Amino acid sequence: QVTLVESGGGSVQVGGSLRLSCAAPERTFNSYTIGWFRQAPEKERLFVAAITWGGGRTNYSDSAKGRFTVSRDNAEKTAYLQMNNLEPEDTGVYYCAADRSGALNRKIADYEHWGQGTQVTVFS
Repeated sequence: QVTLVESGGGSVQVGGSLRLSCAAPERTFNSYTIGWFRQAPEKERLFVAAITWGGGRTNYSDSAKGRFTVSRDNAEKTAYLQMNNLEPEDTGVYYCAADRSGALNRKIADYEHWGQGTQVTVFS
């Protein structure tokens, strides 16, 4: 079991940056792949990025590649999503999720635990 709490969302102008955090109090956090997903209003939840438990492998959606960086600090039991050069299409609620399998999965159904989400709004 792991309890995920996201933070760091906000409103930012096009081209700006934000860093999202995903923290958990449980030591078991370090055993999970962490994924980031975005859900725009009235749209399905989409994969953004993922990082394996040790941080050695990452995976990104095509829209995130080159602009976003996923990382983690297991000593702090926190994962991060650094988002640069933000676009209006990046607007949505961002969720982090945990997957015990160790794989870099991109499907919602592969993730067992979810945070409550943090809102990101990009305006022009």
